[in-house]
Amino acid sequence: MKKDIHPEYADATITCACGNVIHTRSTKKAMTVNTCSACHPYFTGQQTLVDTEGRIDQFYKRYGKKK
Repeated sequence: MKKDIHPEYADATITCACGNVIHTRSTKKAMTVNTCSACHPYFTGQQTLVDTEGRIDQFYKRYGKKK
């Protein structure tokens, strides 16, 4: 590697809005995020498929339902 052209890679702290703190390494010392793996619905198993506007029925009406 060339000298004096790479950013400093040091310990970093990532803080989520839910209060979860992750310690890692990065070129930034501290970061704040809105969602993390501890509070995101995909990772917590709370994710559900909600078709509130009837988009699937709207699609079938427009393009026809295949049998």
